[in-house]
Amino acid sequence: MTTEGSPGQGLHSHVLDTLGLAITAGEDPPGTVLRTDEIAGRFGASRTVVREVVRVLESMQLVESRRRVGVTVRPAEQWNVYDPQVIRWRLAGPDRPRQLRSLTVLRSAIEPVAAGLAAARASAEQCAELTEAALGMVRTSRGHQLEAYLRHDIDFHRVVLNASGNEMFARLGDVVAEVLTGRTQHAVMFDDPDPAAVTLHVQVAEAVREGDAARAEALTRQIAAGALDELDVLAPTAPATPAGPTAP
Repeated sequence: MTTEGSPGQGLHSHVLDTLGLAITAGEDPPGTVLRTDEIAGRFGASRTVVREVVRVLESMQLVESRRRVGVTVRPAEQWNVYDPQVIRWRLAGPDRPRQLRSLTVLRSAIEPVAAGLAAARASAEQCAELTEAALGMVRTSRGHQLEAYLRHDIDFHRVVLNASGNEMFARLGDVVAEVLTGRTQHAVMFDDPDPAAVTLHVQVAEAVREGDAARAEALTRQIAAGALDELDVLAPTAPATPAGPTAP
């Protein structure tokens, strides 16, 4: 049996996920007032659980609480769109293609620069980790092993961001992990990864190990361009009013 408020499970998580998904999907649009007593009754939750959920939503800038007013959904432009949970909810919603493109554009702006810095700054241990992740991607790139491939892919990009030596880039590791996870979980991937993309990851690892910053950056730009091309095929965006702020 689960316990209310236990991390990652139980009633607290159920209420949080349900409300978070509804807000980010636009089912509860900006200006909607959520009454805590109604939330408690709807889910059979205690006031303590509801207050904890509201505090989490407030920390994500999804809602604000006012005395005598209640809990009000904030405009999408005010959300903390870098919060991994917010990203996860938005990727599970109807605006997934636009959200994926927005995040992939962000990656294309950051990761090539990070790879160039990594080539100049990566330690021997980080170079070894990057090579190990790239080879893991090769091993799992065939035979519909997307979940195993995902783990190596996340490891690869985390190492690049960390090895850049820039703490701001490094903090984007969770963001990139959510993008990669979302693509896999929502089938915005081919059954087997593009062999050319896998090869590019191996070549980036080589360039970083050899200290070739220009090559590492150029190869990573190719990876980003390929990811955007895949979205054109697998998750094309249709003209629509976005559920939240997007990249140009």
